[in-house]
Amino acid sequence: MVLIDDMGWGDFSCYGNKEAQTPHLDRLAVEGIRFAQFYVNSPICSPSRCALTTGQYPQRWGITSFLEARAANLQRGMVNWLAPQAPTLAKALKARGYATGHFGKWHLGGQRDVDDAPPITAYGFDESLTNFEGMGPKLLPLTLKPGDAAPGKIWVNAERLGGPVTWMQRSKITGGFVEAAIHFMDKSAQEGKPFYVNLWPDDVHSPFWPPVEKWREGKRGLYLAVLEEMDRQLGRLFDHLRDTPALRNNTLVLVCSDNGPEPGAGSAGLFRGTKATLYEGGVRSPLIAWAPGIMEAGKAASHNERSVFAAIDIAPSLLALAGANAGPERFDGENLAPVLLGKSEASRTAPLFWSRPPDRKTMGPKNKEPLPDLAMREGSWKLLCDYDGSAVQLYDLSTDFGETENLAERKPEVVQRLKTALLAWQKEMMGARRRQ
Repeated sequence: MVLIDDMGWGDFSCYGNKEAQTPHLDRLAVEGIRFAQFYVNSPICSPSRCALTTGQYPQRWGITSFLEARAANLQRGMVNWLAPQAPTLAKALKARGYATGHFGKWHLGGQRDVDDAPPITAYGFDESLTNFEGMGPKLLPLTLKPGDAAPGKIWVNAERLGGPVTWMQRSKITGGFVEAAIHFMDKSAQEGKPFYVNLWPDDVHSPFWPPVEKWREGKRGLYLAVLEEMDRQLGRLFDHLRDTPALRNNTLVLVCSDNGPEPGAGSAGLFRGTKATLYEGGVRSPLIAWAPGIMEAGKAASHNERSVFAAIDIAPSLLALAGANAGPERFDGENLAPVLLGKSEASRTAPLFWSRPPDRKTMGPKNKEPLPDLAMREGSWKLLCDYDGSAVQLYDLSTDFGETENLAERKPEVVQRLKTALLAWQKEMMGARRRQ
């Protein structure tokens, strides 16, 4: 499971990027399936990762924005880390006999002054290697830009969040996580164990530190340089899977982003909105599925434009593929394993719901236009509104995927039906959080 940090829907060249090339990720799409209508369950980091990890809406676990220092978490009504009793994909797969490893950014506990969070291994992982936002062994970044005589260090205080710590150039850290993941996979294969691996690179999240020799000007230029370098380093992982017959024919690789792009850096393509907004650009993510040995014959290089599903659907789908028992927990996600393998173009049966990060009512000091608090998608309808049901926006995504024409006044019956469902969901999430 490759989860890229702060990357937009339109940033892979196979999704339309003309300013940078991502040949290794593009090759995955040529050999696999590319999805057009895949969503994450929050437009910001930690809750999006929580949803993918648990198969449940992150609001159930009190994670509604990025995890920060204790005071900031308290001010926003948030927990300091994901509860270790939460159901996780890794726990269920481990119970099935899988070796489980997490390599890369975590950001579900253990950051800033939160130094007593559970280790990543408490969530069902046999091994972990993370960055400055997680407990346990880690890679921390050295920085170097043109003209520097020596590298600098950032996030030095993260050394207190567990070790051992290895310092390496930030421009090479994805490669460090890849090498650790490959070693873990090969060891698991030698022991005759199936494996589940998170590979969660963070290098396309600002600040951007491409290799000195690939430095570009401006925020967008630096972002594109980092994007291309990330693709190059991920290529080592993909080539290893492709060139190892036992792995090539029995492995599923999924690649997506955790949320939309940071303004001025990545691109949401044709969609409105960016990171932290509930418009399509904030919550719609690219998704590539690669599984040459197990996907439907003839589906290589196909483009699934019909299936509407989300990150909460990944856990139940992968557990179904692995024949694993999820236990008594109720997923908010649905089993769409046939969709991932190209055997179906079905969609979720239940609507999708979102709430904005509590600290992001506007885009910032330069743009104080208020953002919607809540959103949902049912069929081709997308409705956004505030917590009290006001400021309604309604879009038909089958004809207006850029969310440009508000149909709320022309479709009052649709607005009423969707708004009732959305406000009921919000009430349920608030109640679920209070009961913990």
